[in-house]
Amino acid sequence: MNGPSIAPSPAASPRPPDSLSAAPPIVVVMGVAGCGKSSVGQSLAAALGHAFIEGDAHHPPANIAKMSAGIPLTDDDRDGWLATLAGFIADAHREERGLVVACSALKRRYRDRLRGDCERVVFLHLHGDKALIASRMGARTAHFMPTALVDSQFADLEMPAADEAVLSYEVTLPADAIVADACARLTGGENIGRTA
Repeated sequence: MNGPSIAPSPAASPRPPDSLSAAPPIVVVMGVAGCGKSSVGQSLAAALGHAFIEGDAHHPPANIAKMSAGIPLTDDDRDGWLATLAGFIADAHREERGLVVACSALKRRYRDRLRGDCERVVFLHLHGDKALIASRMGARTAHFMPTALVDSQFADLEMPAADEAVLSYEVTLPADAIVADACARLTGGENIGRTA
């Protein structure tokens, strides 16, 4: 295949938890606004046969008003929102259901909050060049997040570390190729042991 490699970074490859054979994965599709979380997340959920949760749909009105006005959210603003999404993940974990959630999850502490004590959570990180992301955001017509917040999104982004279960893909890859590769890895079709 021409273009960027589809394989996740060796330093950030998830290890399917020992319990994965008994319960399906819980995937958080993460990344800055405009990277394609919703479209990839919906397609991935359909391919895996899991429910999909659009994280943006669970922001309180005050958060949406701030972002619509070009005002970046603070950690306090995100606290209740993250708690809601973490609750969905905890419910799926307790009920041994698979789940796909689209959530920016930009900071490590946000990801830790979402993960909780669930070892089945894998983060699928969509990443790309700031100029490309800005152009994608500028082309959107049905979303409250303005292009003015691109810089704050990248400023908040803490790249997943080697000890986090993560699959990482360039946004320049076709969405169907990302979904197909992620499905194969998440369902054990390929050895994806996490490296320390």
